[in-house]
Amino acid sequence: MTVLLARLLIIIVLLTGPVVSGAAGPVTLFNTEQSAQLHCPADTVVWLNLPTGIYHFKGQRWYGRTKSGAYVCKQEADVAGDRGSLNGQ
Repeated sequence: MTVLLARLLIIIVLLTGPVVSGAAGPVTLFNTEQSAQLHCPADTVVWLNLPTGIYHFKGQRWYGRTKSGAYVCKQEADVAGDRGSLNGQ
């Protein structure tokens, strides 16, 4: 039941747009890399693991692959207090 509620929450978040990812500010979540790139054409798009606040770059192991995540603009993620993975995965 908890897993179902968590997945439902993720779907709602992805469909509604801006959410607060960290305490510092909002991050706009996207379900496709292309839509994120349209939002921030001069920035790097990263995959943000929502529960952990850790993001992954394209080409890294978990880019687009974690269970609960979304594509975001790197600068927005940084301002929100999220960070890149430490081990490059």
